[in-house]
Amino acid sequence: MIRLFILLLFTTLLFSSEVQRYRWDHGTTYLQFLEQNALPLKPLYYNLDKDDQRLTEEMRSGIHYQILRDAKHEISQILLPLNDELQIHIFKNKNSYEFEAIPIISETKTEAFYTAIKNSPNYDILKETGNKKLAQIFVASFKHSLNFKNDLRRGDELVMIYEQKYRLGKPFSMPTLKVAMIEMRKKQHFIYLNTDERYYDEKGHEVEGFLLARPVRGARLSSYFTKRRWHPILHKWKAHLGIDYAARRGTPIVAAGSGRISYAARMGSYGNLVKIRHADGYETRYAHMKSFRRGIHRGKYVKKGQVIGYVGTTGRSTGPHLHFELRKQGRAINPLRVVQVTTKKLKGKEYKAFLHLKKNYDESINLHLANKTPSIKHTKFYASCFIHTLKVLKDG
Repeated sequence: MIRLFILLLFTTLLFSSEVQRYRWDHGTTYLQFLEQNALPLKPLYYNLDKDDQRLTEEMRSGIHYQILRDAKHEISQILLPLNDELQIHIFKNKNSYEFEAIPIISETKTEAFYTAIKNSPNYDILKETGNKKLAQIFVASFKHSLNFKNDLRRGDELVMIYEQKYRLGKPFSMPTLKVAMIEMRKKQHFIYLNTDERYYDEKGHEVEGFLLARPVRGARLSSYFTKRRWHPILHKWKAHLGIDYAARRGTPIVAAGSGRISYAARMGSYGNLVKIRHADGYETRYAHMKSFRRGIHRGKYVKKGQVIGYVGTTGRSTGPHLHFELRKQGRAINPLRVVQVTTKKLKGKEYKAFLHLKKNYDESINLHLANKTPSIKHTKFYASCFIHTLKVLKDG
């Protein structure tokens, strides 16, 4: 009831245009944010338990957050998104401030985009929608199978149907591409998101890149995979069966591929280590972590791109970095050479179900090609979003 009252107050204030939207600056920590806004450090950080303190380390540069101010221009509430599912809620209760982690209530819409190529898919999508993430996800979906630079011609058409989450009336998080088509040299190329959440081409062959390019965003590749390497601590030649990404302590580490965690604990020279089992005998390892993300444990299923821990220097390490390994049936292989791994070809009942799904997708694509569906124009609806939020909380 207290939370409902607080959010009701939040909604009321929205109508008086007191909500302010900001972008989280690169390099800013949660403690610095509190100090910059003259907020008390003790109740909002130092009195928190270790798990909540660890949550505050997940603030990422570029995310948008909201501050509500009262008639005296003092802060009454703050919403700080941590990921797609969770946000920090700071609110004033009488004369003191309180902290809580609460779910993000978002609205998901199915949208479509059509354009005829003028420059490049990335440029044209970004120019017409203003949605950088939408452009990124389209290009990433085809980059391992098509050569846009050599084979694309001006006037070639593309269509994409995707799901977009909205938070407070604004596009939020990475869109989920459902189906996409791009024409090249008068031939249409498709990818489809199947019910198993993998992408397939028209023949039911998986086309999604198996591994993310980097499990640590913005990190510097500091050491390569080699069978012969001079170890900086042991001072002798030793195989380096992985690659190292140097980054500042506490930088989020994400799963390079979807799979199930088989190990999440300390292990000798690896320090804090996470192992993830993937399809077809593949395994990824993430070593020297400062700490694991809350909820990460043996047996948990994680998706590609999901945060699993934070860069550290535990175990045998000369400084903060991630040691990343890829293994196939226990044998270490160079992650940089694995651009794409075909892990599945649909057969039997799965293939028949896919063909039915494909038929529906194709009908939608053809409809948008015929109508030349323009880009989606996003609208603002802050108040209605919070009314929806209140309804969800009230209904349980």
